Amino acid sequence: MAEFSLKADAFLGGFHKDYGTVVVTEVTDRAIASFALPLGGEAQAEKTIKSVLKLDLPSVGTAAQSEDGATTLLRLGKDQLFCLMDKQPDGHGAHRALSEKLAGTVFTTDQSDVWVSLTIRGPDSLRALERICPIDLHPGSFEVGALARTVMEHLGTVIIRNSDDEYTLMSASSSAKSFLHAIETSIENVL
Repeated sequence: MAEFSLKADAFLGGFHKDYGTVVVTEVTDRAIASFALPLGGEAQAEKTIKSVLKLDLPSVGTAAQSEDGATTLLRLGKDQLFCLMDKQPDGHGAHRALSEKLAGTVFTTDQSDVWVSLTIRGPDSLRALERICPIDLHPGSFEVGALARTVMEHLGTVIIRNSDDEYTLMSASSSAKSFLHAIETSIENVL
């Protein structure tokens, strides 16, 4: 019997491009888990998440990041969160370990192979995103730490504002190339 092992490839091949005033980079070492807080067990779930991740649950539409920046909780809804775990090349293993630590107090699913993640940063990143994102991304409306589910072009997207000039974009991995094309086209049109 042949001995071999499978290795996951990045959806966009580890894409990185510097356009001058905008830089786009694929995030390739991130595990993503979804959390569902069980009905009637929200308080215990919140307590366990705080104990395991050392993070308070953020309010809906915001993100909370660990001190070392390796873990981010995204509050997508009252009882739904995503947990982004950076520097985790094995998403399935990271999810399994986290799920064991949460000990059944939170329903989890591994989302690592479902989403392609990009960071877009630079002084013209907002201009590029405003062209294809229907929500108000103005800093007064979409502050650092804010997140939203939206669409860019025709593709479902989660957008997170990381800092003044940096955003994380997540979209379905099955449309990764189309998503990148939409981002690149918008950048080229504003530069």
